[in-house]
Amino acid sequence: MSPSSHSASAAALLQLMWLASPALPVGGFSYSEVLEAAVDSGRVTTEAEAAVWLADQLALSLARSDLPVVHQAIGAWQHGDLAAIAQLNDWITHTRESSELRQQTQQMGRSLVEWLRNRDATEPRLATLAVLHPAPTWPVAFALAAAQTGAAPHDALLAFAFGWAENMVQAALKAVPLGQNAGQRILARLTDAIPAAIDHAMSLADDQRQAFTPMLAILSAQHETQYSRLFRS
Repeated sequence: MSPSSHSASAAALLQLMWLASPALPVGGFSYSEVLEAAVDSGRVTTEAEAAVWLADQLALSLARSDLPVVHQAIGAWQHGDLAAIAQLNDWITHTRESSELRQQTQQMGRSLVEWLRNRDATEPRLATLAVLHPAPTWPVAFALAAAQTGAAPHDALLAFAFGWAENMVQAALKAVPLGQNAGQRILARLTDAIPAAIDHAMSLADDQRQAFTPMLAILSAQHETQYSRLFRS
């Protein structure tokens, strides 16, 4: 590898680490994606139950919906396929089965638009992202940020999935609650499962995506009126 290509790879890796960081100002830390409702209902009360819940969510939800969308949207951004971008954004919007989950993806999407605008307001694709109706969604916005890094799509999906896993583990620490060592064990389990989830996501055709998670939808609707809560979803 030449020094210039090594530098380019290092820069792309650092950008992906930045996108995966909980410090990214998009508000991911404020959502539990229904984990808090699962705790309140008694479905998740221990480290083992939290690990199983999140591993199942990775395999049954993220790997079949958000990760395939990120993968396909990266290609669409790279090729200027704005019709595909709009279709993917619509799909995410219409498959969020509760008000909270829809608000989450739209709020995080809008926040990433502002972050991208602060970094480079001259990015021509940013205007397309910003005007997506009714709002840019998180996976589609993340895909543009990832496309800007020049990183391989597989690496971008690793960053997206690890960022999700880290936020969910932090939610588990507060909601269950759990100690830091328990959180690290759960994160290790999710990290081991992420590569297979990404391989599955990248193998899916456009008509093979799905968002069928009825228990998440039911608990999310219940969370909207939950008496006491720490998280926005």
